[in-house]
Amino acid sequence: MAKRKGTMPTIWKVDDELWRLIKPIIDADMPRKRTGRPPADRRKVLDCIIHRMRSGCQWNMLPKTLGSDRTAHRYFQRWVNNGVLQRIWKKLTRACEELGGVDWKWQSADGAMGKARFGGIKWARTQRIAAKTG
Repeated sequence: MAKRKGTMPTIWKVDDELWRLIKPIIDADMPRKRTGRPPADRRKVLDCIIHRMRSGCQWNMLPKTLGSDRTAHRYFQRWVNNGVLQRIWKKLTRACEELGGVDWKWQSADGAMGKARFGGIKWARTQRIAAKTG
């Protein structure tokens, strides 16, 4: 498939320029402690999270070359709860908008629909169908 003019390549890993934008946000959430165990390489953790989100694979199926799936999942949960990923998204959207890379006229949303486990919640009684005769 031919690339359209003006399209950007798919991001699977954080490059140096992108990391310079994101690093202050991540560092502000978890400042380095003087004692104790050193934190995981946050750039590698972010690469792991990006791979998980882009591929849709399960956390425990991430390539071992990216690092620990448990560490990445723990950081992902923390960053979601603390709003770190939202702040990163805002900063990147602003930077992309300044470069003219955001077309606000067209938007899309994606959703996943699936069967409710254990039958879901019954909101109303289901009417009985009369038995067939004959």
